[in-house]
Order: sequence, then structure tokens, then C-alpha cells
Amino acid sequence: MEIRKPNRATRTYTQRLVAEPSKVLPLLCPVREADWIEGWDPCLVISHSGVVERDCVFTTPGQPQEAIWYVTRHEPEEGQVEMIRITPGLTACRLTIQLRPVPTGSEATITYSHTSLGPEGDAFVASFTEEFYRQFMRDWETRLNHYLLTGTALSSQAA
Repeated sequence: MEIRKPNRATRTYTQRLVAEPSKVLPLLCPVREADWIEGWDPCLVISHSGVVERDCVFTTPGQPQEAIWYVTRHEPEEGQVEMIRITPGLTACRLTIQLRPVPTGSEATITYSHTSLGPEGDAFVASFTEEFYRQFMRDWETRLNHYLLTGTALSSQAA
């Protein structure tokens, strides 16, 4: 048995969104993200309702292999969702999202915590910098706000 300290990077960002939490939370779903993220196409979604719910499982394509996502918390009335993503040989990741109403719509505090599962994961964790995360979150925020305002996905060329 090997026991070692985690090689982990945790980043948090707060997005400002133009709609109330009850309009935003349903879009934070493996099925509904295809509405606002160009090219989003999960391989498999396992769900009683057909959309995000507690214990929903889905897979997404990736390198070095597919990632497996498990929704551990889904509380629409609290504006909360939490997911675990495992990419074998790379990382184990916890994603938490907390939505709060504000006068202009909502704020979404989003935290990703990546833990390395080996040498490739170590390289990924090292590359998961504040600047990388801030750009990732700003892109997500821009795309989600565009969808909330227009009902259409923002094309990659316009982002």
C-alpha cells in the first residue's frame, strides 16, 4: 500500500450572471450545457429525470481518456450543485457551485479542486494556475451570460 500527501490545486472564482439562480441552475447540467457550450457532447448520461439530479452519472470525452462525473449534491432551493470527476490516471476533481441572488441577477462561486493521480496528473495540477483558471471561468461566464441574454450559444469565433 502506498500512502502519500496529495498533490492538489484548488481554485475559486465568482461569476456575475445576468439571471436569477432559478434560471441559471438548470443550465448547470450535462444535458443542458449543450444549449450554451458549443461542442459540449457528453458520451453518456445516467439520470432518472433525463437532466442533472443527485446521483446523476455522466461521461465526457478527453485525454488521456474519458472522464467520469458523479453528481453528489443537487439542491436547487439552496442554489447548490457538487460533482466529482475522475479521469483515471490523471486527476480526481471536486467541483462545487453556489449560486446567490444579487440585484443584477446572481453570483456563482465556483470551486475546482484537482488532486493528482500520478505523473500526468502532477503536470496537470502544475498547469492549473490562477491565470489559467481565471481565463476558464471568464470564458464560461461570457458563454453563460450570452445564452441567458439571447437563448443561443456563443460561437467559438465570437468568444
